[in-house]
Amino acid sequence: MRAPDLIRFARDAATGNPLRSSLLVLAMAIGVAAVVVLTALGDGARRYVVNEFSSLGTNLVIVLPGRSQTGGFNPGSAITSTPRDLSIDDAQSLLRASAVRRVAPLTIGTSEISYGGKLREVMVAGTTAQYIDVRTLKLAQGRFLADGDWRRGASEAVIGARIRNEVFGAETALGQLIRIGDRRFRVVGIMASTGQGLGMNTDEVVFVPVSLALAMFNSNTLFRVLVEANNREAIEAAKTQVTEIIKLRHEGEEDVTVITQDAVLATFDKLLGTLTLAVAGIAAISLAVAGILVMNVMLVSVTQRTSEIGLLKALGATGATIRSAFLTEAAMLSLAGAVLGYLLGQAGAALLRQLYPVFPAYPPDWAVLAGLGTALITGILFGVLPARQAARLDPVQSLAKR
Repeated sequence: MRAPDLIRFARDAATGNPLRSSLLVLAMAIGVAAVVVLTALGDGARRYVVNEFSSLGTNLVIVLPGRSQTGGFNPGSAITSTPRDLSIDDAQSLLRASAVRRVAPLTIGTSEISYGGKLREVMVAGTTAQYIDVRTLKLAQGRFLADGDWRRGASEAVIGARIRNEVFGAETALGQLIRIGDRRFRVVGIMASTGQGLGMNTDEVVFVPVSLALAMFNSNTLFRVLVEANNREAIEAAKTQVTEIIKLRHEGEEDVTVITQDAVLATFDKLLGTLTLAVAGIAAISLAVAGILVMNVMLVSVTQRTSEIGLLKALGATGATIRSAFLTEAAMLSLAGAVLGYLLGQAGAALLRQLYPVFPAYPPDWAVLAGLGTALITGILFGVLPARQAARLDPVQSLAKR
């Protein structure tokens, strides 16, 4: 039997019982759609985290107070206790490193901002003029903090876009005096709106000079120090130099944790990549279930079409031809289910992107190809047993059942 005849025979057999074929195609489609949607979620989470950490700045080396004893980057070490303060002088000394371009000390706390009888709790970030360049942030109006002595900051503040809207409304914010805690500051700049992310949400932050923030929070230690290397190739050199400088200043004790942005990204990329594989494996189980359904349906088909198989053998069809005909039917139904599942999965991923625009829920190419390939292979493999059973039928006995 020629290939076109095999395909036509399989098509007629599949369309001869539309309900049975539709259920089989639907089962296979659900399995493929599950693989596509779940891997889109997993890979979307990975891309989201990578993009958010990339938005923290480029060529970053981050110095955290306290020493991580486990090695590598631990997200829980972002806030840690330390026997020795990480001071403004420590941060400023890092500017001597040849591989370092900029340094931005950072301290974080909460306080209340008041203006014109309005009171609101805000996050206060104490930093320096270089912070906006290190983090590659943008201003909507005015300027950022003045570049001066880190130990004596001017009483000026830069506010987030949401704070500006809620506190000042239609009034002009630039040049106004606000009270943060028990101190007065003049607004010199307004940050451009960035929205919520893994990093600090600048819409909800008030930036003030780091020395004034430490005094406001009655603290001597920085939350962290952001260091920008000269270029990507200089990141490891910057990390080494930063570690040595802090070690010398702290009497030979290595009591800080120095991590690179690449190390953070690699950790999360590996973690979320493994998660994507795991959910893909879970979704693939549904394809195995669909394959079993293919086998059951094809076995029933063999039973129902015994006389037809006997007639074909009586007309000279070989066992290999019968076997090929049933395998072609299984492959055709599996392929139809795989294509339908792919379309449903892509529609589901598109719906996720529509509902959550910041979440890049695109299924990876390998997952799509793996889902389609697994569906087809599963259908064929589970179609082998029914095809062999059909090929072994005796034509005389088959025709006797007619």
